[in-house]
Amino acid sequence: MEKQFLYGTGSVPLAAPYAILQVTGIAKSYTAGMKFRSLQENLRKTLLHKIGEGELTGLRLAEQTGFRQAHISNFLNRKRSLSLEGMDKVLNVQHLSVLDLLDPAEVNKRASIPPPSEDEFDNIFVVESSVAATQPLIMSMNVSEIQKFKRGFLRKLRSDLHGKRRDWERFVAIRADADATSMHPRLMPGAVVLIDRHYNSLQPYRRGELNMFAVQVKDVCKIRYVEMAGENLVLRPHNQNYGVEIVPLGKGQTAADYLIGRVCYVGMEA
Repeated sequence: MEKQFLYGTGSVPLAAPYAILQVTGIAKSYTAGMKFRSLQENLRKTLLHKIGEGELTGLRLAEQTGFRQAHISNFLNRKRSLSLEGMDKVLNVQHLSVLDLLDPAEVNKRASIPPPSEDEFDNIFVVESSVAATQPLIMSMNVSEIQKFKRGFLRKLRSDLHGKRRDWERFVAIRADADATSMHPRLMPGAVVLIDRHYNSLQPYRRGELNMFAVQVKDVCKIRYVEMAGENLVLRPHNQNYGVEIVPLGKGQTAADYLIGRVCYVGMEA
């Protein structure tokens, strides 16, 4: 597929991704978070499996834990539950941990460690704008694509961090939606937008140039030029067919609380 890249964030061409990995099935396969009841059921299944394999008996487990055999039997037969302290004791004597009770598929959905890159490129996750705005670490269940950017390019980008975001994963990407026409021709719907979440300052990145920011306004992500006017954020479009938007700051909030991050790359596929 031929790729056309738009460099709307400066005059120097930026490093373009060389591959996209589609993982759109992840988010759709998400299920509700595991509850303590599910953990207890998984413990019961684990113990029954050990008994079935001849590695354990109900009597032996009762002796190990100090519980009455009837208590263990009722638990194994789903007639009663164990207290948290009881579960801890069973895990301890059987040399198990809570991790042994988790569904590996469920753990993988919540994994937040990017897969290691063995070349000169880093993996950047493409996510929904709401995830980019609120999640410090990106879980795999929220990833729709993975794009690769040159590590050297990413390292050269300066940060200007305000607030408590030091532990946030720095770079994420989103797909621009229909609202992107407000920034035409610098941005178009469907474009890949790389966001530096460690740059949430209104200071110009380059002298004489306006920064493009991803801004969170009433649970909606907008990409605009941003400036302050008194206690208001002013969101300016590039396309003059769109109007300026005024956003009053909430009590005790600053501009940095609204800025998801600076747009440092825009790319389109043709």
